[in-house]
Amino acid sequence: MPGGRNENVVFTAVVSAIAAVAAVPIALVIALSGGGTTVVVAAIFALIPVGPLIGCYLWLDRYEPEPRSLLVTGLAWGAFVATLLALVLQGIGGLVAGFTDAESLAVVAPVTEEATKGLFLLLLLLWRRNELDGVLDGIVYAGMVGIGFAFTENILYLAAAYNGTDGMGPGGVEELGLTFLIRCVASPFAHPLFTAFTGIGVGIAITSRSGAVRVLAPLIGYACAVAAHSLWNGSTLLAGGAGFFGVYLLAMVPAFISLVALATWARSREARILEGALHDAASRGLMPYGDIPHIVDLGARRRARQFARIHGGEQGLDAMRAYQQAAVELAYLHHRFLRGTPPPNFSARGQVFVDRMQAVRPLIAFPAVPGGVPHL
Repeated sequence: MPGGRNENVVFTAVVSAIAAVAAVPIALVIALSGGGTTVVVAAIFALIPVGPLIGCYLWLDRYEPEPRSLLVTGLAWGAFVATLLALVLQGIGGLVAGFTDAESLAVVAPVTEEATKGLFLLLLLLWRRNELDGVLDGIVYAGMVGIGFAFTENILYLAAAYNGTDGMGPGGVEELGLTFLIRCVASPFAHPLFTAFTGIGVGIAITSRSGAVRVLAPLIGYACAVAAHSLWNGSTLLAGGAGFFGVYLLAMVPAFISLVALATWARSREARILEGALHDAASRGLMPYGDIPHIVDLGARRRARQFARIHGGEQGLDAMRAYQQAAVELAYLHHRFLRGTPPPNFSARGQVFVDRMQAVRPLIAFPAVPGGVPHL
């Protein structure tokens, strides 16, 4: 796409700069939450669920891996920008409107936090919509933002639990351990889950032919995110805190399982989308039919890269990666064309992907598929 990479660099640079600026006051807030040792311990405990959660979202993102720079930017946005904006908005709301602690927990926090997290998805939709191909992309980006937000929030909660501040109990190791079990072991998915509703709305908007749906889907997704977040926070106010366990078991666990099922279904659907779009592209002479299995099937894709490394070294591997990535990008773009929702610059973008494929195709050879022979 002409200018696409430059736009991606500009977007990443601008958002990263904003995150870097926001990181300073967030670092001060964290530093003021306890002594140096307390903060370090809290950060270590808060970091434990981050790796597994990121791994899950990267697994979902295997068919068309999103730019790592954008995924990292989403993490940074959640950890610094969304957290800072939420704290500022909640502070202003408390001073101006005089919300009670219960109102702040059950209403103000969900409204502001889902808005500040969802703002990153809105920026993608308005500025980098070419990186969004559907619901799965929305879930992945929402997950990254939610993971970043939860990491910073967990540091604050864990430090407060150890210090016995902000109504977190008597403090000490036992309180720290209990908070870790609740927030980092039993419910590390909470913030990614809430924001996923906004991500689903954005994903629906990007693929819809209806102008009304393109406007309403993100708004409805945000409303669902706020409702889920409000139910989660408000549950701690029910029955002296015992309501949390009821909501956790009866609402949040089923919602999480449903989201996992939706994401898994969307991931399996990716293969069908790729295959259908690439077959149509091949029928138009844009690529050889024989290349399609090495693009659609993840195992065959991996074996093709191994074959390329063995027979062409690092240069062959780089060429294979470039070819496969361009073919995947072409497939998703062509799918939108077949659905009747192509972007305005569809032809120019598609030609760029075709040119990239044709430039490296003479440098690579594919291994045999079952029952076949290697082809050039």
